[in-house]
Amino acid sequence: MIGNHFAMNSFLRLTCWVGISLTGGLLSIACATRQAPLVSQEKYPVIHPWRTDTLITKEYVADIQAVQHVEIRARVEGYLDQIHIGEGQWVKKGQLLFSISPLEYRQELLKAKANLKNARAEARATVIEKQNVQKLVEKGVVSDSELERIQSKLEALQARIEEAETAEASAQMRLSLTQVRAPFEGIVDRIPNKTGSLIEEATLLTTLSDNRQVLAYFNVPEREYLDFITSRQADHTEAVTFVMANNQMHPQAGKIEKIDGQIDKSTGNIAFTARFSNRQNVLKHGSSGKIRLIQEIKDALLIPQKATFEVQDKLLVFVLDSQNVVHRRSIVPQRRLPHLYVLESGLSPSERILYEGIQTVKEGDQIDPQLLNLPQFLSPLASH
Repeated sequence: MIGNHFAMNSFLRLTCWVGISLTGGLLSIACATRQAPLVSQEKYPVIHPWRTDTLITKEYVADIQAVQHVEIRARVEGYLDQIHIGEGQWVKKGQLLFSISPLEYRQELLKAKANLKNARAEARATVIEKQNVQKLVEKGVVSDSELERIQSKLEALQARIEEAETAEASAQMRLSLTQVRAPFEGIVDRIPNKTGSLIEEATLLTTLSDNRQVLAYFNVPEREYLDFITSRQADHTEAVTFVMANNQMHPQAGKIEKIDGQIDKSTGNIAFTARFSNRQNVLKHGSSGKIRLIQEIKDALLIPQKATFEVQDKLLVFVLDSQNVVHRRSIVPQRRLPHLYVLESGLSPSERILYEGIQTVKEGDQIDPQLLNLPQFLSPLASH
């Protein structure tokens, strides 16, 4: 009986040892196969980055100036006698805008004319006197010195005549400046002074703008300037569009007319000038908005923004290796397009990246990938 009890205990101990050994072996096998766990039986969409020529749009803050815009200022002082136009009126070149009281300047002109007339009369009398003295010198009645004196007097009178002619021309000009005329066709701005106001020289009377053609001035960073200039074809004037302050497009496209010859060292920018037709007079001198510039990029490497995520200001994607294990990869974008990134570095077209499900996987997970072709994932992006 004792022997049977001993045998039973031995059997139980042996059974327990075998069970423990088998369990340990199974645990070891399980641990060995968990190097790249399969996170799910569902398929994860993956894509290849793709190369293509593409267009990118850049916007730059711009200031609008009329091709012709001047301040109309008084060039003589006096009382504002009459205003011949109204604010906002379109005027033609040479049209009379303002009249300043001319009475004082007419008197100056009359005085200048009288002085000139007197000088000429005295000169004519001196010429006759010279002729008489010349005859007396020939007869030996008077000396040559008397003739020289008359000649000097005549030369002084000639200088006086020239001075009087200048004074008359100056008086005539000042009188003409009492009538202020338009130097070109354009729209009259505000008129700050009213009839009867005392006007000093250089007083602002109004401003005049010809807005049928306008210039847009904007600044471009040096790097973007280089991208732009290298993508242009020789002798090609680039077309641009203008987005007005209300986010509406200006109806006429413009052309880049001038690029400055130097980079501003303080800002790193270079100034551009574009010209726009403005026949509908929509844009005014001093308007603001944005220049929209379209630039072509050759062989751009593109990926959807949807396939990326950010960690500590770095842009990342999940890249699949040959065993379909996902690994985080930092990428550097060159441009941001609607729903897409143009890559500068970080990926090649042959690599596969996770397109959907980036929130449900982690570094080192093994997935079951489903490779999407280009139309399959571009169509949803185009519909947004």
